[in-house]
Amino acid sequence: MLLAKVRLADGSIRVGILEDSGVRLIEFIPDDRCQTLADILHAADPQGLALRLADRTSQSVDSAAVSLLAPIDHQEVWAAGVTYKRSQVARMQESESAASHYDKVYTAPRPEIFFKATPNRVAGPGQPLRVRSDSRWSVPEPELALVINPQLQLVGFTVGNDMSARDIEGENPLYLPQAKVYNQCCGLGPCVLLPDGSLPRAATKITLTIHRSGAVAFTGATDVDQMKRQFDELIAWLGRENELATGAFLLTGTGVVPPDDFTLEDGDSVSIEISGIGTLTNPIIKTRA
Repeated sequence: MLLAKVRLADGSIRVGILEDSGVRLIEFIPDDRCQTLADILHAADPQGLALRLADRTSQSVDSAAVSLLAPIDHQEVWAAGVTYKRSQVARMQESESAASHYDKVYTAPRPEIFFKATPNRVAGPGQPLRVRSDSRWSVPEPELALVINPQLQLVGFTVGNDMSARDIEGENPLYLPQAKVYNQCCGLGPCVLLPDGSLPRAATKITLTIHRSGAVAFTGATDVDQMKRQFDELIAWLGRENELATGAFLLTGTGVVPPDDFTLEDGDSVSIEISGIGTLTNPIIKTRA
């Protein structure tokens, strides 16, 4: 099942089930305890609840008549780093002074986990993502995002873009928060996949395509099976000594890194496709420092 937040033609924001025939809208009743997408995601049976709420009206609208929004309400967004071999190599190359730290964290029992974004810093499909004005080397990081409920249970997946100012992080690893956390620094969407079983890691392909002036400036792909860490491992470390009362999205690291001579420019378009979930596309904006 694919769940999404959508904006209708009249400007109202709804939650719906994405189907081949269109978007099957979910009907919330004011007296219900369930009022948001997050409430569904954090329920004991998200799929069952979504179907029951949709059956109240069975109203469906054409997919072309709605705009998809970031599937986030009040959750925190966190990220794991250096979970793919390609990311380990890239981090070592960008920061000579800290190369050994990136090498060690790839093999260490404790993963790198850092805070990424609040909901107001998240962009949904078609909304702009930002390159910091004080960065000369910034890239998108295409990542599978885990949807986690307050009980630290994995309930779904979505597409994530962990925008990164590589020059700022490379100058000094202590600058990581500034390289990663700023306005419009994270993309999520286009929907949340509620899987019927375990995610087939080897068959789940992540493809990054960057367009510039109407042409492909970079493309690359990997699959989730190249990730060194397991989902439950990352969730357990995130939840250690850390209460997630409103749930969380956890970006799981990137295995696709553009070459060192590439940086995002104003007007670029970044598309990230993940098998079974969909494609998240965002325009890139950058203002001069």
